[in-house]
Amino acid sequence: MVHYFSSNFKLGILGGGQLGKMLLYETRKFDISTVVLDPSPQAPAKLAANTFREGDLMDYNTVLALGREVDLLTFEIEAVNVEALKQLEKEGKKVYPSYQTLEKIQDKAVQKQFFEDHGIPTSPFKIFSTKKEFEAAVEKGDISLPIVWKSATGGYDGRGVSILKSQDQLKELPEGKCIAENLVPFKNELAVIVARSPKGEVKSYPVVEMEFHPTANQVEYVLCPARIDDEVAAKARKLAEKVSQAFEHVGLLAVEMFQTKDDEILINEVAPRPHNSGHYSIEASYTNQFEQHLRAILDLPLGETKSKTGAIMVNLAGEEGHTGPVTYKNIEEIMKLPGVTPHVYGKKETRPFRKMGHVTIIHEDLAKAREIAGRVKESIKVISE
Repeated sequence: MVHYFSSNFKLGILGGGQLGKMLLYETRKFDISTVVLDPSPQAPAKLAANTFREGDLMDYNTVLALGREVDLLTFEIEAVNVEALKQLEKEGKKVYPSYQTLEKIQDKAVQKQFFEDHGIPTSPFKIFSTKKEFEAAVEKGDISLPIVWKSATGGYDGRGVSILKSQDQLKELPEGKCIAENLVPFKNELAVIVARSPKGEVKSYPVVEMEFHPTANQVEYVLCPARIDDEVAAKARKLAEKVSQAFEHVGLLAVEMFQTKDDEILINEVAPRPHNSGHYSIEASYTNQFEQHLRAILDLPLGETKSKTGAIMVNLAGEEGHTGPVTYKNIEEIMKLPGVTPHVYGKKETRPFRKMGHVTIIHEDLAKAREIAGRVKESIKVISE
């Protein structure tokens, strides 16, 4: 049996952003030794890692060297060199989630095709190899506007996604492979996090509801439990577990979905890692998502996924018109409110819509939590000095 706790075992983490930082809360709790790789010398996870390596996550040799230094490798961001992960797995190194899972998810066009091939309900879509090919389809009328345009690769935190309402917007789109998706008439945007271990133990978290910023295409609020019927919630969790089974992933899989006007569930996208929609779990769940990710990749028994109480998470993003050294204005004021816990990610520079932290509000009454969350959103401002 492998001894993980207070031992010579080393866990490698590709990426040292806020997700890596929060994962390290749990490795510190269990005294699991870590080596973190990130391109930024000011990465949020730097201080909590046992060893920090500065380097390019997309560089084959850099990732290979890091992987050979550790006993098991995981990642907190999809933009990593898959070929290096493939080579490491060939050499017998444990990489969770596997390179096969990441390969299917990194490219959103491949991901959408995977859903279709596995009978997973998703919005109708078309794939285009180039911007020119997409523009020609619009010109010919093969694609009717409005449409959701997505870059196949590189999209993150609302970037790489646009709702196109007129042909004038086409010139603003970047070059490259893309997807055109039909607009879905939905009631709610939901998410379910599923944990799966190498031995095949699976547990899902309660369905959460997401409220988005109207222009930044970023999540502003995450509510748990989602304000939906029990029957719809059960359907969403069952479908998320089906998606997990199809990918045969190990670790966490965040499954984003739409609840249509007819209460059908359509899968939007997935992420093979801890996710923004699961941050509420740090305060509200019996087992938070970061501990669960560790349990899953180390093949330890999965923890209880139930919530202790209702919770709402508010994302803290940089204010428009502010770029530079960060200040969290009125943070002391929100800390006076009941059930409020701020999380500051440790990014020293703010810019418009950059994720800088989040605030969790816990309360037995979700309506009351939502009211407090609104006050938090109005009060705290992430600005430059």
